[in-house]
Amino acid sequence: MIVLLFRLLLLIAIIFLFYSAYKYLMNPKRKLEVAREKKAFYFHDDPDNVKKNFLMTYKGFLFEGEKYLGTTEDAFDVVNISVHAKHPGQLKGLERADLYFLEEEILIRYPYAKVDWKYPMNKLYIK
Repeated sequence: MIVLLFRLLLLIAIIFLFYSAYKYLMNPKRKLEVAREKKAFYFHDDPDNVKKNFLMTYKGFLFEGEKYLGTTEDAFDVVNISVHAKHPGQLKGLERADLYFLEEEILIRYPYAKVDWKYPMNKLYIK
């Protein structure tokens, strides 16, 4: 009887271990951090929650975007996005083409939005 109980507890522990590993690997914050370390592009957002800001990383830089709800011709949608760098002092090497790429990626997800860049990116960005 004790052996069966021990085997059951061992099976439960193994299942819990696999579940924890899966949750860790699928965590979007961890994916964002891995992409930042690899200097790749990653966009972390909850499109259904307008109040929640989105995070994106590109070339090792981390950006945060604030979404603002407004009206379009047909419905309520995100109409204004304000983007700022999490660490503006570390933006060395960021180019104008990078900002255009980031804005294009934002507009793919929010086509009715107007993107406003905060300091210091607004000095580099030209419409």
